[in-house]
Amino acid sequence: MNSIQGLPLSNIDITSSNATQPAGGKDGFGEILRDAVSQIDQAQGTAQTKINEVIQGNGSDLHSAMIAVEKADLSFQLMLQVRNKIVAAYQEVARMNF
Repeated sequence: MNSIQGLPLSNIDITSSNATQPAGGKDGFGEILRDAVSQIDQAQGTAQTKINEVIQGNGSDLHSAMIAVEKADLSFQLMLQVRNKIVAAYQEVARMNF
């Protein structure tokens, strides 16, 4: 029977400070979530502005307003589902016995 050989770990530096820095220059998961919420808020603000322009009759067409509203709605629904997954994962970890 063949045995599985392990990889040599002598050339891997596990104490490097690069291991604590996430890729892409972000500060971490919290910063990514903050950016996502900010983008969703911006999409909702854009949708509200387009709706106000349609109501006031400033020449904004209804189609672009509806597209902006749907983008904001889909973004919010996605954020809500991500939140639900995060809460479910937290609850699963909380139920684990250590």
